Amino acid sequence: MKEIMAVIRMKKTGATKKALVSAGVAGFTAVKVSGRGRLITDQVRIEECREKLLSMSTDDFGEAQDTEQLVTSFLDGSRFFPRRLFTILAHDDDVPRIVEAITNANRTGHGIGDGAIFVMPILDAVRVRTGESGEAAIW
Repeated sequence: MKEIMAVIRMKKTGATKKALVSAGVAGFTAVKVSGRGRLITDQVRIEECREKLLSMSTDDFGEAQDTEQLVTSFLDGSRFFPRRLFTILAHDDDVPRIVEAITNANRTGHGIGDGAIFVMPILDAVRVRTGESGEAAIW
């Protein structure tokens, strides 16, 4: 048995749920989390992101200085990003199919921030309702 943990963009939650159901996953858990990944070090890319974020935030209600500070904190790593954490228990043979489904649903082509998937061994599982344990408890 394996546990698959996938940290993804919030707006990819629906696509990920559909992909998991299509992949035949019996059940999963999703929770809101926040965190950050590897920082961008390419200054050209940072400036492109900065300009895009600043152009998206133009309104008559916000202070320009506040917006600038918010954008800077996203790009320098001092601020967390909202994400969704999916947890799935799976049979060993099903892991590649599930990881592929999650990957395909979340790859944006932007080159940054698409998420991460972790696969870990599980020693045991118990279904509370029936008392089944091991492999029988996860499907």
